[in-house]
Amino acid sequence: MANTSAPDQIVHVFDDAAAAEFAGKAIGYLNAGSVATLLSIGHQTQLFDTMAGLPPSRSDQIAAAAELNERYVREWLSGLAVAEVISYDPDHQTFWLPPEHAAFLTRAAGPNNIASTTQMLGMFGEVEQQIIGCFQAGGGLPYSAYSRFHEIMASDSAAVVDSALLNQILPLVDGITQRLASGIDVADIGCGQGHAINVLAGAFPASRLTGFDFSPEAITVARDEASRLGLTNVDFQVCDVATLDRTAAFDLILAFDSIHDQAHPRAVLANIYQALRPQGTFLMRDVKASSHLEDNIELPWASFLYAVSTMHCMSVSLGLGGEGLGTAWGEQLATDLLHAAGFTEVELTGVDNDPLNTCYIAQKPT
Repeated sequence: MANTSAPDQIVHVFDDAAAAEFAGKAIGYLNAGSVATLLSIGHQTQLFDTMAGLPPSRSDQIAAAAELNERYVREWLSGLAVAEVISYDPDHQTFWLPPEHAAFLTRAAGPNNIASTTQMLGMFGEVEQQIIGCFQAGGGLPYSAYSRFHEIMASDSAAVVDSALLNQILPLVDGITQRLASGIDVADIGCGQGHAINVLAGAFPASRLTGFDFSPEAITVARDEASRLGLTNVDFQVCDVATLDRTAAFDLILAFDSIHDQAHPRAVLANIYQALRPQGTFLMRDVKASSHLEDNIELPWASFLYAVSTMHCMSVSLGLGGEGLGTAWGEQLATDLLHAAGFTEVELTGVDNDPLNTCYIAQKPT
């Protein structure tokens, strides 16, 4: 006769001190999320950039300098003053942005500008109810549900590209700078608004570059930038890279923060391998994390990664009937998938200006 008794229950004595400690943490989470929203507003209104150039000033002076409404600026200043993001002198009712904080909040901070990344929280708010629907019914959301995705990603990516692509990321591949100068064929998989490949096209006019992305809107922006820059050696194509059908067409293929979003990443990586010429190089830049949850507990940005995955990266993949790898698919799984695609040797490395990402260098054998 089968044993139908319930398993032994663990008797837990309620710990008042532990409850009070967690309540404090929970209030901290609420405050942190609120501060992040104010940081996003400060970035989008350029208030941080304005304040970085001002001495201690009253709210009306800051609003005038930024050409914004004083009442809203005053409330924003107050919220960040109590969070100690902005300094406040109650005797003179003046506010100022300490230079140590400006180093992480202004456009001059480049890839260190955390305020730029907080824009994602507003984008997530726009789709929150739809994501809750996915919790209940499964599936995912289309890219079209995210009105500012390409804009926000392009902004964050451009900061890294402009500060590190030519001088730090490319030199990770031995001899590639010289080969680009001589002239080779390059592809960018999931190029988005194309800034990275446009920068390369401008720096290496002898090379021929092609950007692939399945968003017509993003490709239009990429083409417009190329036109403004007068580039004649770059081409952009609307393409689902899971259906990319090129054989031995490129010497270098790039994929920057795009593979983990793919519905069918194994097919994409196999297509990349096929599209490379013998001894060609695949340079993949993707989120720095472990494939094992327990390894990510001490990762400073881990909670953000899982939130981004829930609200966007996993969802868009599932919405296309895909694997839903998620943002934190991790170095172990990424390496396994590269091996499965045919890349027998994969080197993992990175650069100082891009601590959130790992760079994978995979060479196609002769």
